[in-house]
Amino acid sequence: MSFHEIRFPADLSFGAMGGPERRTDVVELSSGFEERNTPWAQSRRRFDAGLGLRSLDHIAQLLAFFEARRGQLYGFRWKDWSDYASCLPSQSVSAGDQVIARGDGATRSFQLTKTYRSGTATYARAITKPVAGTVLAAVQDVAMHEGVHFEVDTTSGLVTFAEPPLAGAEVSAGFEFDVPVRFDTDRINVSVASFQAGQVPDVPVVEVRV
Repeated sequence: MSFHEIRFPADLSFGAMGGPERRTDVVELSSGFEERNTPWAQSRRRFDAGLGLRSLDHIAQLLAFFEARRGQLYGFRWKDWSDYASCLPSQSVSAGDQVIARGDGATRSFQLTKTYRSGTATYARAITKPVAGTVLAAVQDVAMHEGVHFEVDTTSGLVTFAEPPLAGAEVSAGFEFDVPVRFDTDRINVSVASFQAGQVPDVPVVEVRV
């Protein structure tokens, strides 16, 4: 897939509106009951980048970024300011934030994940675009050091340990991450007069599977 490992300017994504979406097929039965199913195992996020624009310089940045991505052709990184870390917004990233696996004595590579919990229900989201330099890891609560005990592939979210964790050992990680997205349009309509009057352009961005 065509993807550029570059982040959309974070100062422009700040203020953007968006979040996760799911696809649910709802069939209403003649009895009044419903049957609900989904073809999506993972949620997908959408954003409007236009809402983060606050000056003509921002518009220039947007246009340059849009042209360099050739519209919808190339994906890129996006910072979702409402959900960009393995911990709560009020906390700091730590190696124990997310349990990502349990060792089996042979496997050395593990996918970063973030688990969302509500009651007894959980949803594990694969994290494929961690931010370089932010990933912390631990095995059985013993801190590991990047470059010594493990390496991180920031293009896929795989953490590879120098030695496989022992069978049953809890592997945990903390990290910041971006969302892989693309523009959801091949056209941007900008009117300087309208923008100065308070009307921002519509710039849809949608998450892509990587």
